[in-house]
Order: sequence, then C-alpha cells, then structure tokens
Amino acid sequence: MTVIGFHQVSVTYPGAERPVLNEVTFELPEGDLCLVIGSTGSGKSTLLGAINSLVPHFTGGTLRGRVLVAGRDTAQHRPRDLADVVGYVGQDPLRGFVTDTVEDEIAYGMEQLGITPPAMRKRVEETLDLMGIAELRRRPLAELSGGQQQRVAIAAVLAAQPRILVLDEPTSALDPTAAQDVLAAIGTLVHEVGLTVVLAEHRLERVMQAADSMLWLPGDGRVLHGPPGAMLAQATITPPLAELARLAGWSPVPLSVREARRRALAEGLAPAPPEPRPVSTGAVVLSARRLAVRYGALIAVNAVDLDLAAGTVTALLGRNGAGKSSLLWALQGALTCSGELDVQGHDPRRLAAAQARRQVTLVPQTAADLLYLPSVAAECGQADAESDAEPGTTAGLLRDLGVELPPERDPRDLSEGQRLALVLAVQLAARPPVLLLDEPTRGLDYRAKAELRGIVRRLAGEGVAVLISTHDVEFAAATSTRTLLMADGEVIADGPTAEVLTSSPAYAPQLAKVFAPVPVLTADDVAAGLA
Repeated sequence: MTVIGFHQVSVTYPGAERPVLNEVTFELPEGDLCLVIGSTGSGKSTLLGAINSLVPHFTGGTLRGRVLVAGRDTAQHRPRDLADVVGYVGQDPLRGFVTDTVEDEIAYGMEQLGITPPAMRKRVEETLDLMGIAELRRRPLAELSGGQQQRVAIAAVLAAQPRILVLDEPTSALDPTAAQDVLAAIGTLVHEVGLTVVLAEHRLERVMQAADSMLWLPGDGRVLHGPPGAMLAQATITPPLAELARLAGWSPVPLSVREARRRALAEGLAPAPPEPRPVSTGAVVLSARRLAVRYGALIAVNAVDLDLAAGTVTALLGRNGAGKSSLLWALQGALTCSGELDVQGHDPRRLAAAQARRQVTLVPQTAADLLYLPSVAAECGQADAESDAEPGTTAGLLRDLGVELPPERDPRDLSEGQRLALVLAVQLAARPPVLLLDEPTRGLDYRAKAELRGIVRRLAGEGVAVLISTHDVEFAAATSTRTLLMADGEVIADGPTAEVLTSSPAYAPQLAKVFAPVPVLTADDVAAGLA
C-alpha cells in the first residue's frame, strides 16, 4: 500500500533561477525506511517539508504537481491537517519545543490531538523507555545537551503514534551509541507496527544499513529512487563503505561492516598497516589543572588535567552529557569553574572578553548564532573592529581558508559549511593560539567536511592548537592525531587517535572494523596499504 506519493512535483522559491525540485515522481509503501541523501543545498529539507505540507504552506514558494500522504493531497491539507498521520522532527530540535520540561514536551502533541489523559500517561512512559530518556523526565529542556534534546524531540513525535515519521538529520547531535539506540528503536517500529520513515542524514555510515530504499538528490532538481546499494554506487555522496567499494571495484556498495568484511576476506583484500601518524610535541600553549565545572549538584567537569601543544589537532569524544561542551566553555574562560588555567601566561577567566579572544576562541555548536549583521562584509568589518585588527583582516582570513563569499551576501543565505567558515574567520581575526570547535561537522555533507578538514590542518600547520569536540568518529579519525575520551566529566582515555579509536567498537571508524586488526582509519589508509 502506497502511503507517500510524489507525482510530477516541482518546487520553486521566490527569486530562484530554477526549481529546487523538478518533476519529481516516486512512491513509498507502508513500513518503508527511506533514506534521503544529497549534498548541502540539494533540496533534502524541501523534499521532507513537502511530505507534511510545510512546503509550501509555511515556507512559501510554488508547488506544482501532487503530493499524496495517506491519501490526502497536501495542496488541500495544511500541516495541522496532517498532524495525526505525519510526525516531523527538524534539524534544530530546540526551535520546535513549546514547553519547559521533557515530560510536558512529550505530552504536548498528544494534548493537541485530543488523546485521553490515561492514554497519554501510558504513552509517555512507553516513549521515555523506548528512547532511553526516563531519567530526564523532569529536566528543563534548556539544560539538556544537544543530543539529549534531539532524543526528546523524536520521543515527542513518536508518542503521538503517527503512521509516517519524517526526520531531518536525527542523529547529528548524538554520540555513536545513542545514535545506534535511537535508530534501533525506530527500526523496531518500522518492522513491528508498519511505521513509514523518511530520513535525511549526512552521516550515512550510521543509517544506510537500515534503509529499505534511497532517494538521491544530485542537486539539479532531480530525485532518483532505488535500492540503497545501487544508489550509492552512482551517487557523488561517498560514505566510507562507498569509498572502499570504489577502491575495490565493488557494485553494489555494501551497506554494513559485516557485508564489507565478508567480501574483503573472500577476495583477500588486506591493506598493509599505515605508518603511525606523528603526534606533535610542540610547545604547550594551553595548560589546565584540576579544572572543574559544577551546575548546582551536577558535576559536569571533574578535576580535568589537559595540555594542548602548538600545531596539534586533538579530538574530544564522549557520550551525550559527558561534559565535552562544558569543558570547552571552561577552557575559553566563559564558565565559572575551579582549578588552574593558563594560556601562554594568561588566565582567560581573568581577562576582558576581547582580550580573552586573543588567547583562546570557541566556535559553539550553533555557530550561526555568532552572525547577526546583514552581510558578509559587515560581519568581517565588525570582527576587525572588535579584534583591533587591520581592516580587511577577517576577509583575508576567509580567503586563506579557501572560501570565496560575495561581500554583499546575507549570512542567513549561506550554506552550513559557508557559515561555519565565516564564523571561523571572525573568531580567528584576533589570531588566538588556541581554537576550540564544538560539533563543527553538524549539518555538513562529506564535501564540506573535507573542506573543514583542510582548514583545520592548515591552521595547525600555522601553529594553532585545535581541540574539536565531536560525535563524528569518521571526521575525528581523518583529522586528528590525538584523541581524548570523556565520561561523567572525566577524561578516561588520552592517546594517539588510531590507538584510542580502534580499541573501542563504539568509536572505531567503519573501515577499522572492516579490516581489523589492521589499524586503518580512512579510505586513504586503505589506498596506501593496497598500493
């Protein structure tokens, strides 16, 4: 039975030169888990929004053709008219919350649908358990980590028991284990109650093994629909297993580590171990001793000792709520914390904000929050003034980062990768010796992540010490030489990236699992090992 049908659908936004979606036709059956892939700006969010009629009723623009959802034409049904059959979770969960606490947020959608209080109470309990967030039930939403907020947003939608679930990057803020748990819970509903799921995700390595079908948006308005392995074989989107398939000449692309490992073993595909990456032993530019952060009775960072050397790239991993963001904010001097902190002879906590930025700067999870002026040129000029830098310094940094942006462009019209590059240039205008990045790959496609990797390496080559908090183990594996692992506010592992990542199944990159015990981390390692 078809539950979602697109028939010759085109979507054009005001002022656009061409449609975002052009003559799109496909059908999805009930109980299908469909993965939507494409580069940033290819139209994935537009496609998802058309399913619950946010496009065009909320976003504006012109929609031609027909979109049928559970037999209802979205041209005649606004989002509220589809709320009983379609649940939607966007990229930024916090923007969608309407209550103050976890339990109230999960109940809110059911209240709007007129579900009886006894049924609501039962569903709240079931959903809390399903998503593994029962201990958060009375927590204020604003105090949760990004990953915890993401799980609550999904729980609030699932509690209403829709027939169709639409998810826009549902695992972007989740640690690997949490992402696996959430996807397993969704997969259970797909297989046991016939839930239909349409899911857009940049980190395909997390979800592609669960997909029944795939929609690929090449970026020219087309949408191609087919089996995941066949789609990945022709797509320009290349998760690690797709890169391996191209190196080995495999088609279709294996969708799981098990499938790839069996094929590699059968064909005798065994790369030589890569050369160990040198860990820089440059001068220490940041030193923290017994650094601790408390929020009331909660100890977020517990007596952490940390040294960062010039010219190094360090990854910071750990589950949601482990204290990673709190540690970064404490190192930047913005949080009240105890312990010793020294950045080239200065304590950022005792400096004015402008002076602290010259010692250590932080790009937060929501980097776009730092952009508030109407044009790229205005942002660059303001950064120069605030940093006492020569006019043109920030614009020059942006060019040095390899990004060319029109000066008159509104930052809100930039892609996620372009906005991140602009924020990096703004923050680096003060020429700090230490750069902290909190979840910088959230919302970035593989191409944008490769560009960010090049930027980070270039900064390290200039002597900047870079610390990256991330849940993206593939990015950490390809970018860093040293990795820290946090749990319950403490650093529980610290060593070379290859050693820390390959010693843990939860944090090992896909190719490390395929070729274990050979410690390859990336497709480049495999290519070099097979040469």
